[in-house]
Amino acid sequence: MALPCDVVLRGAALSDVGPQAADVERLGFDGVGVTETTGNPFLAAAQALQATSTARVSTAIALAFPRTPMDVAYTAWDLQALSGGRFALGLGTQVRAHVERRYGAVWSQPAARMREYVLALHAIWDAWDSGGELQFEGEFYRHTLMPPNFRPPPLACGRPPVLLAAVRERMTEVVGEVADGLLGHAFCTEAVLREVTIPALERGLDRGGRSRSAVEVTASVFIARSDEDWEANRRRIAFYGSTPGYRHVLDHHGLGGLFDALHAASREGRWAEMPGLIDDDVLALFVARGDTPDALAAAVRARIDGVADRVALVAEGAEPAVIAPVAAAL
Repeated sequence: MALPCDVVLRGAALSDVGPQAADVERLGFDGVGVTETTGNPFLAAAQALQATSTARVSTAIALAFPRTPMDVAYTAWDLQALSGGRFALGLGTQVRAHVERRYGAVWSQPAARMREYVLALHAIWDAWDSGGELQFEGEFYRHTLMPPNFRPPPLACGRPPVLLAAVRERMTEVVGEVADGLLGHAFCTEAVLREVTIPALERGLDRGGRSRSAVEVTASVFIARSDEDWEANRRRIAFYGSTPGYRHVLDHHGLGGLFDALHAASREGRWAEMPGLIDDDVLALFVARGDTPDALAAAVRARIDGVADRVALVAEGAEPAVIAPVAAAL
């Protein structure tokens, strides 16, 4: 059975999102992701949904904490209605500096706050589905008013799934407990995926009394089709490897010293030196490589077989048409 494959449109101008999404669908991909970088991901999702007819469109990701659960509940409900059931709500936390200093929003206890955020969405949607009262009171969010004039009608296609981006174990446990899907980060090795991420997900599932089938796991995988791609990924791995939030991945492989060197170089502005610190053995931990679409697809599958339900291929600077043969071979 073919593994569903997504393309994430990174940094596309709003006017380009529709045409690009239509191209992705025409090439046979199963899903389109839109990001929150220089614009609003929900506006981009609306453009992508209107330009497609079969592909799932997801926010990959939208930032949760600068928006209230009620705001996001309305927006996601509208996008699900617009598409007849093809929208997926992907949420993430970002980091404290961006939430507090760029958005001027509150940052605290991200895993606990995100758990409650998802529960608040469910409570709001339950009230809309059933016509019942809205009574959600948590530690971080409180929603207790929903007059009839402000209730959207129930959705025949069902509510949108909630997918959470998770890197560390605690957030992954939250996914297992309350969310519909996990959006994995590409800075993740096969060993970390199998030995850290999936056990954390299973702990969350146990806590929520749910089965593994309740959560869709999307693995993001860096790919290289050529020497040029390989070197482009070396630069990307050096960047992520310098970031404290991803140190645990390197630590899992006994590479804490590499993080220290990369982090020090980044703080001193020695960015050009950083790729030279990533040798081929380290790069191979993160990047699937193959000279043909079949070989590359096999390399991707070897990393995620038995673990992921869906995959997003990450190729630096590559057009979807270049990646499509690899996706077809999955």
